[in-house]
Amino acid sequence: MALTATPDTSTAAQPDPATARVTGLLYLGLGISGMLGFLVIRPQLFDQDDPAGTLTQLLEHETLARTGIALELAIVVTQVLAALWFYRLFRPVDPFAAGATAVFGTVNAVAILGSAAFLATALDAALDPVGEDTSQLMYLISENIWGVGNVFFGLWLIPMGLAALRSGWTPRPLGWILVAGGVGYLLSVFVTYLAPSAGPIAELLVVPATVGEFWMIGWLLLRGLRRLT
Repeated sequence: MALTATPDTSTAAQPDPATARVTGLLYLGLGISGMLGFLVIRPQLFDQDDPAGTLTQLLEHETLARTGIALELAIVVTQVLAALWFYRLFRPVDPFAAGATAVFGTVNAVAILGSAAFLATALDAALDPVGEDTSQLMYLISENIWGVGNVFFGLWLIPMGLAALRSGWTPRPLGWILVAGGVGYLLSVFVTYLAPSAGPIAELLVVPATVGEFWMIGWLLLRGLRRLT
């Protein structure tokens, strides 16, 4: 079945509340673990311009570093499970879009798994010790895995948005914002590596994705709670 934004409410059944609820919870778990791991803990440990500082932080805050690794693994688990549940949610609507969402989400999870391995190696190198250069290199590789992995994060949002549009039971602006967010993520990757000085532009490009993701989480949870009330 071709990817299309045309809603087909005549053939698409309404979403199962339990499936919507589980999908929303998994997506919420992905968002929380991602924010805590990448936006809260990582900046406390990794300084891109100060290898000695990174080494010091790893040695002085080993528990925090291990928590960061555990959160990256939590991202992997919730990303894969969310991808599978989105497939279950949208398969009756558009099997191709649902499958694309599952595949791209899983590939992104594999990329983050590689990042977690490099974080673990960085900590081992600091504790062994091998030296600050090795730990810094591992963090830099992890950072770039996240950077290039955004290609697949963008790709998973596009078919998700198209499936939402086709379903006829999600708000249409939500579907379009998810599609725009996916395209924005893809463009942000190229902007980041082609024009490093254009960081603010790359950050603006991912704003629609953030809006769309939290809107989707909220919609899924509200839809899933209907059976419980």
